[in-house]
Amino acid sequence: MAVIDRRNLLLGGTAIAALAAFAWLRPMGAPAAAEGDFPYKLTEAEWRAKLSPDAYYILREEGTERAFTSPLLDEHRDGIFACAGCDQPLFESETKFESGTGWPSFYTFIPGAIGTNVDSTFGMTRTEVHCSNCGGHQGHVFEDGPPPTGLRYCIDGLALQFIPKAA
Repeated sequence: MAVIDRRNLLLGGTAIAALAAFAWLRPMGAPAAAEGDFPYKLTEAEWRAKLSPDAYYILREEGTERAFTSPLLDEHRDGIFACAGCDQPLFESETKFESGTGWPSFYTFIPGAIGTNVDSTFGMTRTEVHCSNCGGHQGHVFEDGPPPTGLRYCIDGLALQFIPKAA
């Protein structure tokens, strides 16, 4: 019969924490754009100068923002949602919908504006979406969206900028 004492409890807790770190922490390595050849290119120093630290983390290191923190979540005016890294138009405001997930969501994108990669971090397989012009990470696409596509492009607000339609 095993005895649970302070030493065994601490060792077990440490082992569980280490396993959780391996399973849940994503490796921070090369930026997303390093994996492809994209038309819009900047050096890493130029990217860091252009973007806020949070936007850099999302666009260049495939990070994510906390849910319900983006001001674009409540943006409902007519216009275009463009890449915050290179200004390429990605989504039209007519395709935005309220998903309840805490991130701006769209059911389709402007043709040719985004590309996809397989993302197998966090112990699951998802489809990552990025800007086809600069390679900046935008978010992920899921198959639980509304008609007509049934898709939900779940996008980090800091990866976008909103350009209102001219009056």
